[in-house]
Amino acid sequence: MKRTLIASVLLATSFVSSAMTLTSQDIQEGSRMTDSFVFNGFGCSGDNLSPQLSWKDVPAGTKSFAITAYDPDAPTGSGWWHWVAIDIPASVNAIERGQATQGFNGVQMKNDYGIASFGGACPPKGDGMHRYQFTVWAMPTEKLAIPQGASNAIIGYMLNANALDKATLTATYVNE
Repeated sequence: MKRTLIASVLLATSFVSSAMTLTSQDIQEGSRMTDSFVFNGFGCSGDNLSPQLSWKDVPAGTKSFAITAYDPDAPTGSGWWHWVAIDIPASVNAIERGQATQGFNGVQMKNDYGIASFGGACPPKGDGMHRYQFTVWAMPTEKLAIPQGASNAIIGYMLNANALDKATLTATYVNE
């Protein structure tokens, strides 16, 4: 009986798969970001550094990654894309702090500030707490097939439609 129970437990745990995870040395789930990750412009005066991100437990078949940073609380009716990076090689499993502007290995698309890089948090003063969803997407192709000049909404659609897995870390910021 004891051997049967142990064998059953071992068999059950052998089928448990681990989902992709995303961590950061710079931002924590549900916690307020520091001014290091705040935009420098639009009435904000931060350092505009992209945070350090690391991911693991990547699904089999991953050929590239994408990273997005999105504020669903922006008063636009459609949110605000702070960072859209695609075609990051599958050999990469981390992005260092500030790497969006120095030696980035991938293709950065224009964010909603109109720049092809990371654009930090900058909610309107007095607009309350905003959430910043940093997501790493495991992609089944080396290059994301997107139309020339595609909007961030189209890219987001393509990521959701094609990703093998994704992991999200949500930080916050209030502009007082």
